[in-house]
Amino acid sequence: MQTRDRLFLPRDSMNEYYLETTVSGCYLVESPPGSGPFPLLAGFHGYGQTAEDELELLRNIPGSDRWIRLPIEALHPFINAKGQPGSSWMTRRDRDRRIAENVRYVDAVIGRVMAEQPVDGRLVLHGFSQGAGMACRTAVLGCHPVVGVMLLGGDIPPEIADCSRMRAVHIGRGDRDRFYPQKRFEADVARLREAGIEPVVSQFRGGHGPTAEYFDAAGRFLNKIGRG
Repeated sequence: MQTRDRLFLPRDSMNEYYLETTVSGCYLVESPPGSGPFPLLAGFHGYGQTAEDELELLRNIPGSDRWIRLPIEALHPFINAKGQPGSSWMTRRDRDRRIAENVRYVDAVIGRVMAEQPVDGRLVLHGFSQGAGMACRTAVLGCHPVVGVMLLGGDIPPEIADCSRMRAVHIGRGDRDRFYPQKRFEADVARLREAGIEPVVSQFRGGHGPTAEYFDAAGRFLNKIGRG
């Protein structure tokens, strides 16, 4: 039985159980005008953010208006440091269990959108900060093949042994990003190259978040994928 990270010593008589239940996850769909079909751009927000935050980020990528934009909100809501509602993808507690649950959830969302919207079969994933890990897990562990992955300010999770299913990767970091250190960024670039992927690397002036320089680079990558 999987054990949790504990902050206390359990009594000898205490047993640990898990019960699966149903929770609701939110996602937004924004489609281009016309009948399509269109490529699909799914996005994963950062820690304490919402699907609306990720949608705003996706909207700022030049050329994304030719894609169905699908920001997906994490399943674990809370009030963030600004006193506003936000969500988290996971914590270190029950890590393996939460990864499996999140991947099943995202697979279900993408499957529904592909069934209900005029999607042409191309799927790109975008992840910011904590959402970068979910983009990687969805590409590698999920059931829907991708044509590309875009990572901003977040690392490739350590449990991913083979990155090759990510196909094409755009990876970005602000030069003053204290949450995503340069050494970790360089290690992720090396991991991708070891998997046979030559990533498009975007190092820009800024901190932990996108800038106009990042959006321009992301737009060029998305445009190239869209022509494929």
